[in-house]
Amino acid sequence: MLEEGMEERLDDSDSFGLDLLEQRIEQIVGQLTDCRKQNEMLQAEITSLQSILRSCKLPVSGSGHGSSDNGFSYEEKVQIRQKLVLILQRIEVELRNEMPG
Repeated sequence: MLEEGMEERLDDSDSFGLDLLEQRIEQIVGQLTDCRKQNEMLQAEITSLQSILRSCKLPVSGSGHGSSDNGFSYEEKVQIRQKLVLILQRIEVELRNEMPG
């Protein structure tokens, strides 16, 4: 009789453990799905920002050097653009490192 009671307790604890495991797996899958959606949104934002940066044409001629247009000199515009490109590259690298491979 004692053995039967122990088996029932083991079965109940196994069932409880499996239920917990199943719930935890569902939570993790939900989190993974959310992360993938966020990554897709961020990648779309990066693509959009990259296309905006590519469409920003800075004047190539030397006539713009030193002059101020909209409050920024030519050199400042170049520096801002370079910084934006570096930021986008860093974001891309971070996203690649975080994506499950």
